[in-house]
Amino acid sequence: MARTSNKNVQAKLVLLGDVGTGKTSLVLRFVKGQFSDFQESTIGAAFFTQVVSLNEATVKFDIWDTAGQERYHSLAPMYYRGAAAAIVVYDITNSESFERAKKWVQELQRRGNPNLIMFLVANKVDLEEKRAVGNEEGEVYAKENGLTFMETSAKTAQNVSELFYEIAKRLAKAAPSRTSGMKLHSRRQESGRRLFCCSS
Repeated sequence: MARTSNKNVQAKLVLLGDVGTGKTSLVLRFVKGQFSDFQESTIGAAFFTQVVSLNEATVKFDIWDTAGQERYHSLAPMYYRGAAAAIVVYDITNSESFERAKKWVQELQRRGNPNLIMFLVANKVDLEEKRAVGNEEGEVYAKENGLTFMETSAKTAQNVSELFYEIAKRLAKAAPSRTSGMKLHSRRQESGRRLFCCSS
């Protein structure tokens, strides 16, 4: 049976990666259940919100989907500053995008939130026959750098919900538990009578 909890977590989530890796497609698949073969490039950044209900908490994502073009790189810190989680995306058919993803990881490790929950995502697994970056390569790199690795396909929806739910679970676990309401403490006075006092 699902345990109800009034723990609410609001978290800023940022997506980073090279142009054309499918960042926007991943977000649209998660938020709207949509996929388009001809997704226009993001200019600057796009903002989305989505709520994930877990047994232990309700997580509201504020999602910043950043542009992959080099000319927007200088804007990126504005979006990842204060982020609780980051998804660094590369395209399995493009080894250059994997190298670019490594640079994003290094930048986040240097300048991001020290408690940042970071996922390395190999997207477009539906294009297996065009694969240029092996699964092991991504997995090994992620392990060496303390990241969680996942392969996805925004087109077929493979692992997309799983990705965001896994992030939500980590965020819920990391968030301090705040109990609401009042606790009653009983204290004995010298006379032996029990007095009740409240603390919130």
